[in-house]
Amino acid sequence: MPASRLGPAAQVARRQPPLLPLLLLCVLGAPRGEEITHTAVISPQDPTLLIGSSLQATCSVLGDPPGATADSLYWTLNGRRLPSELSRVLNASTLALALANLNGSRQQSGDNLVCHARDGSILAGSCLYVGLPPEKPFNISCWSKNMKDLTCRWTPGAPGETFLHTNYSLKYKLRWYGQDNTCEEYHTMGPHSCHIPKDLALFTPYEIWVEATNRLGSARSDVLTLDILDVVTTDPPPDVHVSRVGGLEDQLSVRWVSPPALKDFLFQAKYQIRYRVEDSVDWKVVDDVSNQTSCRLAGLKPGTVYFVQVRCNPFGIYGSKKAGIWSEWSHPTAASTPRSERPSPSGGACEPRGGEPSSCPVRRELKQFLGWLKKHAYCSNLSFRLYDQWRAWMQKSHKTRNQDEGILPSGRRGAARGDQVLPDKL
Repeated sequence: MPASRLGPAAQVARRQPPLLPLLLLCVLGAPRGEEITHTAVISPQDPTLLIGSSLQATCSVLGDPPGATADSLYWTLNGRRLPSELSRVLNASTLALALANLNGSRQQSGDNLVCHARDGSILAGSCLYVGLPPEKPFNISCWSKNMKDLTCRWTPGAPGETFLHTNYSLKYKLRWYGQDNTCEEYHTMGPHSCHIPKDLALFTPYEIWVEATNRLGSARSDVLTLDILDVVTTDPPPDVHVSRVGGLEDQLSVRWVSPPALKDFLFQAKYQIRYRVEDSVDWKVVDDVSNQTSCRLAGLKPGTVYFVQVRCNPFGIYGSKKAGIWSEWSHPTAASTPRSERPSPSGGACEPRGGEPSSCPVRRELKQFLGWLKKHAYCSNLSFRLYDQWRAWMQKSHKTRNQDEGILPSGRRGAARGDQVLPDKL
């Protein structure tokens, strides 16, 4: 905590060496009588105050312990001695302390305020709680993986600390009847989460909310109403396999298995794929996979390693009209496209050789058509057979041309090219 936010007493106290046994006083919450013989009493005992408040405390010596008069006493806060100008003697047995503009407690279990005798022995101690009341939790989200359980998480209301231990309770009940229930398995999906393992009803809405409580008050979130069937999710699709598509250097085939958790329930599923190149952190997402369990990725870079992931969204469970919740992404699966055997393009221009009829218009139209086919058949139910045949023919054509240009006389090169025809399917 910045020193500029501390009151004068706390700033001075921070410069003193710590005393570990005193710091454990409030942390462990041990009965002081078991470890410390009290010959004085601090008032008020264990106060709770708002940040910015002032504290007036007294340490009164009990009986007549030797060397323990008010003018010989001193105070420490979290093991650091407070300056004497913050104290004043009220009478022979009572020393008063005044602290102004208190900052938040340095530990949620309370700060240690201790009264000492001249020789440093502890006469009495108190836990000082300084903080803020909780604010309303928000952003509650819930999901179910088997339609019998429910896991929820939320965001604490305050953007910063309350400086006090704040307890969060997830409450739920059937919307139109039934009693309030409290979730018991916390921190299952992070610090602000809870898991309800069983005994949930289907086809009936639930009301869910979170209550936050600390020593200065409580706050309650807005109520979330949901039906278990509308928040179903799954584990990521298992057995994701990525493989090459023959010798096509710009494609990869992706196959996976439907998540088994919901195989016994009536539902549909839609999938998403995302992929990236090995040396990049940017993913490209394919949304239009629908309910297939395979997909063809096209337009990839030859000779490149790709990482691929798949996730699932169940919907239409028992006739529910709402979409489910996307699963986590599957573990990345890697595969590489074949290396291209074609020479690198020189700017993309079409430059026919002298004496040869220009094939540029035909090639341009074919390229446009196949571009349209590839776009509209992208991971859909349309067949890739036509496109695959064309790509295989093009690769064979380039290989043949490269060989011909290396061994045939220049007068026969054009004839060799003119003998090549598109496959019948094209």
